[in-house]
Amino acid sequence: MSRSRLLFLCTGNSCRSQMAEGWARHLRGDDFEAHSAGLESRGLDPRAVAVMVEAGVDISGQRSQRLDETGLDFDLVVTVCDHAAESCPVFPGSAKLLHRGFDDPPRLAATAAAEQEALDHYRRVRDEIREYVAALPLPGEGSAAG
Repeated sequence: MSRSRLLFLCTGNSCRSQMAEGWARHLRGDDFEAHSAGLESRGLDPRAVAVMVEAGVDISGQRSQRLDETGLDFDLVVTVCDHAAESCPVFPGSAKLLHRGFDDPPRLAATAAAEQEALDHYRRVRDEIREYVAALPLPGEGSAAG
């Protein structure tokens, strides 16, 4: 049985979509060929890398890319921020589209008084993304809570 090709799409492909890709590879590698992309490419967020390593998932080898750089067709596309959902392009073929918005850790961290507080925002979102990815159905199995 072949794995479903899964894309997590966000605005900058630096944090939320990267964490989701990492979790999908770690938790659901037998089910999905996981990818992430953005409407823009802003580079990999170092805090996202750090909190994922804390959870046992190394995403440091992933790269930030724009959607048009993937060159792939997907079975399932999950937008992880509202801006990407509103701006989501039309996908050819039979890609199933889901949306599950998560808070933006860099935006929340910008108002943090200390680095520990900033990282706590990243950790909370990381854990929410983990729960979502763990429960994500295969295409054709129904819909994930969104």
